[in-house]
Amino acid sequence: MEYTFIVNPKSKSGRGGLIWNQVEPELKKRRIQYQVRFTKYEKEATKITSELTKDEKEYTIIVLGGDGTMDEVINGIRDCSKVTLGYIPTGSGNDFTRALKLPTDPKEALNNILNSKKRVLMDVGVMSCKEMTHRFAVSSGIGFDAAVCHQVAVSKLKVMLNKVKLGQLSYLAVALRRLFRDAHTRACVCLDGGETKSFENTYFVAAMNHPYEGGGFFFCPEAKVDDGYLDVIVVSGLPRWKVVFLLPLAFKGKHVGIKGIDIFRCKNVEISMEAEFPIHADGEPIAIGSELKAGLLDKQVKIIIPDDK
Repeated sequence: MEYTFIVNPKSKSGRGGLIWNQVEPELKKRRIQYQVRFTKYEKEATKITSELTKDEKEYTIIVLGGDGTMDEVINGIRDCSKVTLGYIPTGSGNDFTRALKLPTDPKEALNNILNSKKRVLMDVGVMSCKEMTHRFAVSSGIGFDAAVCHQVAVSKLKVMLNKVKLGQLSYLAVALRRLFRDAHTRACVCLDGGETKSFENTYFVAAMNHPYEGGGFFFCPEAKVDDGYLDVIVVSGLPRWKVVFLLPLAFKGKHVGIKGIDIFRCKNVEISMEAEFPIHADGEPIAIGSELKAGLLDKQVKIIIPDDK
């Protein structure tokens, strides 16, 4: 078997390249057949993956980067059923690893990839807005959560915290800062083409394939990556001070059941806001808009997971 490594050397403020320098000697020591491609600019992982998989042969692709790099790779796959993915996380959010319980230590992650025989067939989300479509692995949302992701993506605070291995705190810090600044409005949510539900003073709506987003917020604890459904969370009608107390609770999933937190399960969702807000997919800025549709591809992608999970 040959592995194709797609490496983002700039992930985690430049630590991605250093981590690859730890991984490659192990591959050579074990005489593993591999090829490696390094990304040099944004979205290049999508281009690399698309070019690699155009012949529709079966490939085992190992992503060394953050959730954004994984998102790029998933968006480049021609036929998801022909690809097996492994992950060596080097980002600051690492929400992709949490639901799948993947190792976060680079050498442990490599051992899992090379030794594990276990695979999970992961659903792949697809969102559309403003006449564009984009796949997602973890989540896609509109409103406050997307605004936080947009700001974290360019935040100097994230760079500083990454250097001391506290990168995920950048999401909480930005969330608390934006909470008292951002507007909220009415949202209309339609699940599987049924009755439209209306929510006043909505902070955000997110369609979740994984239970975590935003650097560890356990927004949809019942979400499963392989159940053929999206879990949709709506946060609305709450005073800002109460949201301040709910955010820490959400790291443990203790926000579920509190008034103003609504969670639904569906295959397709249509979201409409009365004003334009940031929209994200897997924490990556996608657009500014008022409408978002999300569903699932008809094909799943195989993910290498630990044998004991």
